[in-house]
Amino acid sequence: MTTKEYIPTLIASEMNNFHSHTTTWRPFMSTQAHQEFHINRLEDISNKSSFQVLPHRKTVHDFIFLKKGISKRSKGLNKYEFGPSSIFFLPAHQITQHEMISDDAEGFYLHFDEKIFDYLPKNYLSEQFPFFQFQSNPVIEMSENTLNNIEFILNRLLELYKEENTANKNLVSYNLLVIFETLKKEIPLQIKKTKNSFFEITERYKNALGQHIYKYQNISDYAKILNITPNYLNKCVKTCTDKTAQDLLKEMLVLEAKTLLKYSDLHISEIAIKLCDQNPSNFARFFKKQTGQTPMEYLQMC
Repeated sequence: MTTKEYIPTLIASEMNNFHSHTTTWRPFMSTQAHQEFHINRLEDISNKSSFQVLPHRKTVHDFIFLKKGISKRSKGLNKYEFGPSSIFFLPAHQITQHEMISDDAEGFYLHFDEKIFDYLPKNYLSEQFPFFQFQSNPVIEMSENTLNNIEFILNRLLELYKEENTANKNLVSYNLLVIFETLKKEIPLQIKKTKNSFFEITERYKNALGQHIYKYQNISDYAKILNITPNYLNKCVKTCTDKTAQDLLKEMLVLEAKTLLKYSDLHISEIAIKLCDQNPSNFARFFKKQTGQTPMEYLQMC
């Protein structure tokens, strides 16, 4: 990218090059044996004080495990500062920005493609583990026992990664599932939402919004992607979130618009056309109705 015209979506093979534009990136990244998985120690990041990564999306899930130090990262437009004995999860296709990581940070960074779990039912991760859901709190505080157990598994995963052996795929995925099940116990019990098909469709809809918001702004388009009727999509979303499918679509448009206003080089009129295919005045009315501010007022506050 020579100009910041949109929020880039990165596949795994593009991440090393993307990071190298904004920070000194030392860790070895396997592109052959582990195309669906990567892990490195935070200690291997050279010059952590300059580790700032611009807003982007990834087609893979990732998490940062902090044993020592602090880091600042965003999920959507929400910023989080997390410290020792914590882990930050980011689901695929969510906008994120990594603002900083302290020089004394110790732990692991890991990302993986959900295809590594090809033996599991579709959407298994988001159904079973709240931290893979689009609107969940991404930070989990770990007890000392949990931290030690997960650190042991992450060291094993690092060994598997360095072996460059494609036969290790199932071993990697099994170890990841142990991590997720262990962390799940750290999360207080929550009242379960309606699950099964309603929950699955709602999560698939949120993911589709993250992937296709520039191209589609009509509920009927997303219903077609999900192979259901618009009415059924709305029923699923309403049951699980107490919001309409249109509400979530508008929220995603506003999130994308705010991110472009804050971080891109585009003028407001260009954002209106690129994101909503609207003239600037219609876009401004939509933005103010959703946020209480005009795009210019929001831009001046950034």
